[in-house]
Amino acid sequence: MEQRHIAFLGAGNMARSLIAGLRAAQFPGSLIHATDPDAQKLAQLAGEFGIQVTTDNTAAARAAQVIVLAVKPQYMAQMLEQLTAELGSLEDRLVVSIAAGIKVARLSQLLGGHRKIVRCMPNTPALIGLGMTGLYAPGEVSDSDRAFAEAMLQAVGKTVWVPSEADINAVIAASGSAPAYFFLFMQHMAEEAVRLGFSEADARLLVQQTALGAAQMVIDNPATSLVTLREQVTSKGGTTAEAVRTFEEGKLDELVSRAMQAAIVRAEEMEQLF
Repeated sequence: MEQRHIAFLGAGNMARSLIAGLRAAQFPGSLIHATDPDAQKLAQLAGEFGIQVTTDNTAAARAAQVIVLAVKPQYMAQMLEQLTAELGSLEDRLVVSIAAGIKVARLSQLLGGHRKIVRCMPNTPALIGLGMTGLYAPGEVSDSDRAFAEAMLQAVGKTVWVPSEADINAVIAASGSAPAYFFLFMQHMAEEAVRLGFSEADARLLVQQTALGAAQMVIDNPATSLVTLREQVTSKGGTTAEAVRTFEEGKLDELVSRAMQAAIVRAEEMEQLF
């Protein structure tokens, strides 16, 4: 991975996961700055990862070649207005946003017209190095900047580029929000297992190990469709077939579609808030 000086403006969980991933990939701590109003959090980051820390966003950004916007969306406008007022032009700096709901056009407006922006949508498994991130960049972003942003996010999982910014909302529906879908399904399975007589610990073990094994089978068989994988464990007239029939009669496919569309609608609404 190319070595550039990175400033993380905001040091929440996602920024921390990215810093951890970069350091695990042997990216120099001397080239990473993190900012946050919480001095104790910064001290912990510095001690654990050997990075530079400060409470001064402008100082960190001034020294950086790459600025990662990692504050909550509701604080973004105030932070960037102050940053541009104090720093002036961002010149050739690459800006990477991991904030949900703020479009490139709005970020550019807040950054005084700067357009070298990559918008990213990671998900929470990035916290354990198993994230899935969608990325979008306007035409002003060079191939080398795209490659750097991609490599940085690949330090915490897999990445996929989308051709239009509107597709970021589809990424939210398919992966950004999706860990919660699986947790919900697992929750209901575990609850039913308890009603069937298992202890809570055993019910959780049954469900989580099955989910892990099923996901690994998908990963290990990339040429096999999900439909085929399901069919391979669904013997005609057997118990699995009866369970699957029940899901299909309940129109699980339509429910999943409505849920994902609802996520997209809410993402579009949020884009109007900031």
